Amino acid sequence: MRLDKYLKITRLIKRRTVANEACDAGKVIVNDKIARASYDVKVGDIIEINMGARPLRVKVTNVTEHATKETAADNYVVVS
Repeated sequence: MRLDKYLKITRLIKRRTVANEACDAGKVIVNDKIARASYDVKVGDIIEINMGARPLRVKVTNVTEHATKETAADNYVVVS
């Protein structure tokens, strides 16, 4: 699944266009490398989002095409 779509489905970023713009601006890092919106997310990836006051680091635990509001957080674990 594309990185921008994953960020939207898991509700880490509210809109896919915002996720796409964040990737283009270099604010999303996957496995210590700046990632493009087309990056293919895999289980075990560490995603760091540098938007706002504190960076958010999460580890991908599951990749699903659809997630409800209640199950969105089951796709990742917050790391430090």
